[in-house]
Amino acid sequence: MHMNHFNKTPIALAITTLSLVSTATMAEEQTGAEEKEFETILVTGVPRSATQMKSSVSSTVIDLQDVEVATPRTTAEIFKSIPGIRSESTGGEGNANIAVRGLPVAAGGAKFLVLQEDGLPVMQFGDIAFGNSDIFLRADSTVGGIEVVRGGSSSTTVSNSPGGVINFVSKTGEIEGGSVATTFGLDYKNLRTDFEYGGELGKDTYFHIGGFFREGEGARNAGYTGNKGGQIKANFTKEFDNGYVRLYLKHLDDRSIGYLPMPMYSDGSSIAGFDALTDTPHSAYFQQTLRLGSDGQISTGDMQNGMHPTVNSIGFEVSLDLENDWTLLNKFRRSSISGEFISPFPAEVANASTIAESIGGAGAELEYANGPSKGQAFTDATQNGLVMRIHTFDVEMDNFNNYANDLKLSKDFTDVSVTFGMYKASQDIGMSWLWNSYLMEVKGDNAAFLNVVGADGTQYSDNGLYAYGTPAWGNCCQRNYDAKYDITAPYIAIAGETDRFNWDISVRRDMGDASGTYSGPSATSTVDMNRDGVISMPEQAVVSIDLANPSIINYDWAYTSFSAGVNYLLTDDLALFTRLSRGGRANADRLLFGKVNDDGSVAKEDSIDMVDQWELGAKYRGDGYGIFVTGFLAETEEQNYEATSQTFFDRVYEAKGVEIEANYRVGEFDLKAGATWTDAEIVKDQMNPDVVGNTPRRQADFIYQATATYSFEQAKVGLNVLGTTDSYAQDNNDLKFDGYTQFNVFADYLVTDNLTVSLNVNNLTDEVGITEAEEGSIPANNIIRARSINGRTTSMTLRYTF
Repeated sequence: MHMNHFNKTPIALAITTLSLVSTATMAEEQTGAEEKEFETILVTGVPRSATQMKSSVSSTVIDLQDVEVATPRTTAEIFKSIPGIRSESTGGEGNANIAVRGLPVAAGGAKFLVLQEDGLPVMQFGDIAFGNSDIFLRADSTVGGIEVVRGGSSSTTVSNSPGGVINFVSKTGEIEGGSVATTFGLDYKNLRTDFEYGGELGKDTYFHIGGFFREGEGARNAGYTGNKGGQIKANFTKEFDNGYVRLYLKHLDDRSIGYLPMPMYSDGSSIAGFDALTDTPHSAYFQQTLRLGSDGQISTGDMQNGMHPTVNSIGFEVSLDLENDWTLLNKFRRSSISGEFISPFPAEVANASTIAESIGGAGAELEYANGPSKGQAFTDATQNGLVMRIHTFDVEMDNFNNYANDLKLSKDFTDVSVTFGMYKASQDIGMSWLWNSYLMEVKGDNAAFLNVVGADGTQYSDNGLYAYGTPAWGNCCQRNYDAKYDITAPYIAIAGETDRFNWDISVRRDMGDASGTYSGPSATSTVDMNRDGVISMPEQAVVSIDLANPSIINYDWAYTSFSAGVNYLLTDDLALFTRLSRGGRANADRLLFGKVNDDGSVAKEDSIDMVDQWELGAKYRGDGYGIFVTGFLAETEEQNYEATSQTFFDRVYEAKGVEIEANYRVGEFDLKAGATWTDAEIVKDQMNPDVVGNTPRRQADFIYQATATYSFEQAKVGLNVLGTTDSYAQDNNDLKFDGYTQFNVFADYLVTDNLTVSLNVNNLTDEVGITEAEEGSIPANNIIRARSINGRTTSMTLRYTF
């Protein structure tokens, strides 16, 4: 490990904070709470189950009431309320960029973090291009809680997850009852109904079933129904004298609008005619795209499908107490996954004449291709003078099937337990990129397509489409993958406990094989795409996928992870812990088209990225309050590829910081809060040395969140605050985003013993909060392409419990 660049600032701060906490009274005498903090037994991301107070990991357990107060509009927004997690949840229901404690997000997704359902990964790789894990995960009323582990212990308990684990744990029906809840958007178009019920089926047998259905436009003005679909989940449990068997079932079929960067001024203010908080390039006049499929067949892509996962999963869990203090736990899940990702991406925003002449030559002009002014000259009704060059991020998810089996065999001795494990998994990544190019006016209220007409009257586009492909990007992005990744990971963990000490050490060996083929774009050819018998200008240069000359994938990888931690109880209410870890992450589809050699091999340094981490923390609790402080150091390797900029990364990052999580209860008042300070730096870059010494993109020094609730006899009110300080848009550290604070409010009223009405307001003050941008410097026209948090949305929920 190479941590010589770090100083001891975060450790000193952690110890200082501990000394303050250990002498504070925190109004202990005023609280009547009998509950003790950190007594939840943690099972996610740890070698051995233990209470939070006795474990040497940084962990958080979130219940559904916490989620309700935060008023999330999507599953991805839930992650913003987790201390230490940086979730850029501005992409809609999925496609969030999720990072842990200074670990980078150079491209997208959750590279160093795994999202789980009931203890198994949703996807084996969290950053598959256009197939991020959160696209295939939905939070609904079947979820009983969310367990989160941040830091190194996950290195040896989960493959490809050195940064942490977020595990959605399902209700199992041990407590009989259920609920039905319907949510209405009051100032945006949304309707969603959740249901769930569980209870006994017979002696020692119980079940839980539930799910949701929703339909609506979404939080922004799309011009059509952008969200439609739902899921159903069920599990059945049979208990025996020495354990249980549980069966899981899940069906997800959901269409949700995917928001990509959109035009705004560099300070986050809105362009005339396009509101950065409520508008989107999606339009009622842009619902279909004609494309040439991977098999050479002409097909139509439906823009209304957005992010459309179809998931059918079946799994089981077996837990048995065997003779001589041996225990067996086996979890298995097989998922059949397909779908699509389709959304408009503004590749360029410029004045009308510049874009028109770039396509049709000098003197070319624009006219409306559809909408109320169809056939008329472009008049720029919004008076912003701008046009968008749109690339359709049109991706068919042909095959994302996966399975996972995690087998653990444990033996308990007097003060020590030993666990032997074997993890086996497979992930298919089969997809086709079918991208086209359009022109649109910069207008948030149902923008129209624009056609290019040359000075001589030549029509350079068909109904707004000027290219079957992406010539502005060198026709890079007609692609097809048919890849498979197999993972085998044996591991061993030894844990012990004495009167005051808890310790554990674990080692995992990940081995994998990648196989398959991938194909890039062919030379352009003439194709009558619309079958009208006339070859238009765009049809003279149609890009197809060169399936006749595929490249092969044929490489393997292996890496060893370890983690060791110690927790010491100074008193029953004060504990110190430390952990040293080294974990890895195998790279998958993002290596293709640049890092795979002709024979299918991949250099070892490209196939895996390693993360070294050191944590030192303290936990203190009193009657009704608790605080959890962790100082951390991390060194991270990253090899990655970013589709929007067509660039590879090969870097090393270092980060240090402090994470604080606290909660406080007095009477009917409850407060939960967290904050993370991070000092991160790029210390090595093989491809762009100029960025060495800079702060990684979108890494703020300080992020924070707090949730406060007060309960009355028949009502409850809550306030959730989320915030971040300034951060740089790109690694060149030129364009900087302003920090922002988002306020969400919640109130519910118990109409009867079983009926509750709730009011939720997300982003109460209509704050602009930019989370990412394509530009790293302010362009001449001061316009960037960025994603901001959504503007204010208000909803009402009626919930009946039984």
